Amino acid sequence: MQTKDSNPPDGGYGWVVVVSAFMVMGFTVAVLKTFGLFFVEIQQHFDELASSTSWITSVTIVVFHLGAPVASSLCVQYRHRTVVITGGLLAFSGMALGFFGLNMVWMYATTGFLQGLGISFSWTPAISIVSHYFSKKRALANAIASAGECAFAFMFGPFFQWLISQYGWKGALLIIGGIQLNICVCGVLMRPLASSCLPKARHCETETPPGNGASRTDKEDKSPIMHKTFNWMLVRRPEFVLYAIFGILAAMSFFVPPLFLVPLSYSLGIDESWTSSLLSILAMVDFGGRLLCGWYANLHVTKTIHLLAMTITLMSSSLMLLPLANNYLSLAIFTGFYGFFFGTTVAIHITVLADVVGMPEFDSALGLFMLIRSTGGFVGPPLAGLIVDVAGDYRAGFYMAGATLALSIGFLIILDQLQQRKKRGSKIRTKPEKSTLPYPSLHILKHQ
Repeated sequence: MQTKDSNPPDGGYGWVVVVSAFMVMGFTVAVLKTFGLFFVEIQQHFDELASSTSWITSVTIVVFHLGAPVASSLCVQYRHRTVVITGGLLAFSGMALGFFGLNMVWMYATTGFLQGLGISFSWTPAISIVSHYFSKKRALANAIASAGECAFAFMFGPFFQWLISQYGWKGALLIIGGIQLNICVCGVLMRPLASSCLPKARHCETETPPGNGASRTDKEDKSPIMHKTFNWMLVRRPEFVLYAIFGILAAMSFFVPPLFLVPLSYSLGIDESWTSSLLSILAMVDFGGRLLCGWYANLHVTKTIHLLAMTITLMSSSLMLLPLANNYLSLAIFTGFYGFFFGTTVAIHITVLADVVGMPEFDSALGLFMLIRSTGGFVGPPLAGLIVDVAGDYRAGFYMAGATLALSIGFLIILDQLQQRKKRGSKIRTKPEKSTLPYPSLHILKHQ
């Protein structure tokens, strides 16, 4: 069902879509974030090294990213809800088949590949359709939707720990797969919007970056625009390439802390019952960080790219300090700092992408961004696992994550400078020519 007005409604049924996306984030990324609870169990069951076991998460992450352009392309040809429902079925299949736990290769193929593809086909269209439903409130809507992974991760930490203790890690995977079938229900609620990515002619909004860095709709383009194909030519745009490189470096570190936080706590002699609470703390402060940053970004006080650079800087510092913890209290405090700044970062990094490329190309940009970023997600966890094996200390993985984040900040700075230079050049080209006539009255007579 298409809406009559092609402009983003910035509310109304859009909030139903936001709630649906909130749930999808919980059933996908929250499961990935709390998979560290299975790390030690699987490692001991198959008697493998940390680097080998971490490949399960690595495969999930890389397929999650590689599947994004496929999911975006399917959104162009079909509807977002169809792709989300397909993703829910794939996620369930990955966990259900992982229940058999035949060997490590089997785990790579099921809880790695199928689960990653399911997350990609659910996450990508869910976050995309939210951006189509909102314009002025896009930062806030994206923050609320992305906060779903935090809210669910807060509950999933102790819940998954209980499932493992009661049914073993294999039984826990099967139950979690059944829970992920609810993604299909969320997909049904994602009603198409006229301005969304559909293979039909529709009016598209014209996005212009204002001085404060937030996108706003100045006027409606009355000419129908066809988006029937995926736009691969975005890789020729310097702004997009710079942001994609930032994404690669960020992805190398994003998935490392949740993976090694539980093993680090075990190495410090912290009891299992307290360990699961660390993931809950991480999720709780992450949730608060996303909502607070989304609210602040919605005020349009600071350019979103400047805000992102600040949050990345603080998150990098937190990761460098986290290994200094030597007991539960200090580890919980440093985990809280890291989780909060991680939340602020995730709340706006998709909004920044929309500001960089504009909404007409957002679906293609999101898919390409996730595809390119997959190299970071693919390399990050195994590299951190290798460093941990060599150093013999889980702290080394956190240092590696903090260093790559610090490096990524440089590309955000270069991107911002490029945008400012282009903006200044555009102002100079559009500056009206002054009259050469000595008197204004003569200038008026000349044009009569």
